[in-house]
Amino acid sequence: MADTKSTDAFVEFERVQKSYDGENLVVKDLNLSMPKGEFLTMLGPSGSGKTTCLMMLAGFETATHGDIRLSGTSINNIPPHKRGIGMVFQNYALFPHMTVAENLSFPLEVRKIGKSEREEKIMRTLGMVQMEDFAGRRPAQLSGGQQQRIALARALVFEPELVLMDEPLGALDKQLRETLQFEITRLAHDLGITVVYVTHDQTEALTMSDRVAVFDDGRIQQLAPPDQLYESPENSFVAQFIGENNTLDGVVKEIKGGVAMVQLDSGELIQAKPINVTKAGERTRVSIRPERVEFDKSRMQDGAFTLKAEVLEFIYMGDIFRTRLRVAGRDDFIVKTRNAPDQIRLTPGTQIEIGWLPEDCRALDA
Repeated sequence: MADTKSTDAFVEFERVQKSYDGENLVVKDLNLSMPKGEFLTMLGPSGSGKTTCLMMLAGFETATHGDIRLSGTSINNIPPHKRGIGMVFQNYALFPHMTVAENLSFPLEVRKIGKSEREEKIMRTLGMVQMEDFAGRRPAQLSGGQQQRIALARALVFEPELVLMDEPLGALDKQLRETLQFEITRLAHDLGITVVYVTHDQTEALTMSDRVAVFDDGRIQQLAPPDQLYESPENSFVAQFIGENNTLDGVVKEIKGGVAMVQLDSGELIQAKPINVTKAGERTRVSIRPERVEFDKSRMQDGAFTLKAEVLEFIYMGDIFRTRLRVAGRDDFIVKTRNAPDQIRLTPGTQIEIGWLPEDCRALDA
């Protein structure tokens, strides 16, 4: 008898661990629950445990400890082909000797679906990915982008409730990736399917997902909607891994009224929002996004905190200017400003003052 629990969660990991050698845990005590229809991305560097989690959900790996459930039913002992999950991999995994239509027919035949219904489902699904004219071709006659559309169609053709995708766009060029990112997200929402998507590409994670689970060292470091991850990272790893970020190291001098006074290692005192610090004397790394820093006095808001800086580089990047500064003894402090007609342009060697609001600067773990 399968173990069932009453819950609103569609996909659940409860205290899941995975070890390949009986000693080192690749996944450490993972708890995660997803509602139906959510697009969740597992993001992290290679070796962080994200793909292992996906493979355990698919049934290609077995959890060493803990429970994985679908719709409240434990699937630990259910073989992959009986889980009813669609899969899309980076290498497409299409059958080379079969036509596109035969590739899509395969999962339907396995499910004993009759010929006329199969043909109808195949053409409808090919239409979804704009590939209906390619039904008679073989994979070798298709481009990489077309093969990935077919792999996506094959994962959707039997109408699974859950689709798992492992770096599906990793082999494609930038423009094609962006097109397919948009199409996959649109399809998932239109069809109401639940998607677990694995990538190490943060832009992909931010643009496609309802929520993102940031993995490092076998644990979820933060699980949140994309804007929250970017604007409010909970620790130094997430702040560094998601988007571009400036960091300065120092010691907390005091915390008062929701503001931490931090003395930087270079001597300056700055104000920050205390996130992972609780008392004076703690080491901290403060984090501030490049677009939250101003060097135009007329644009600085009331209450902005200022610091001296020296311009090292001023780079034109089309839609933005990217300025590299020497700040508090570091040469890698970046400020991004919009390309606007009234935007100040700086020359290297200029001494300036930069400013930001204390709430935009986060005092994180050292």
